[in-house]
Amino acid sequence: MRHLAAYLLLQIGGNASPSAADIKKVLGAVGIEADDERLEKLIAELEGKDVNALIAEGSSKLASVPSGGAVAASGGAAAGAPAAAAEEKKEEEKKEEKEESDDDMGFGLFD
Repeated sequence: MRHLAAYLLLQIGGNASPSAADIKKVLGAVGIEADDERLEKLIAELEGKDVNALIAEGSSKLASVPSGGAVAASGGAAAGAPAAAAEEKKEEEKKEEKEESDDDMGFGLFD
């Protein structure tokens, strides 16, 4: 990710085709050592491609991924509402018991 981030920063800065040395320079400026193997692979994968087109293509692919988590969560919340109310009541009782046990110590906070 750091290599890709540096590549994108260089492109935003006006370098249309950043080299491995350019990316190493950016990473070195913030104290990060570049992994040569990953860096060369990234340069090879992005060579001759428009990054904006790649980002748009990736976004469209992510948009088509179904996300069913919200449906399951809403159904579970409706069914779990009575249980949550009972649990909340138990917590209140425990808090009250704890307060009562403080009284049994024989001293108060402002005594």
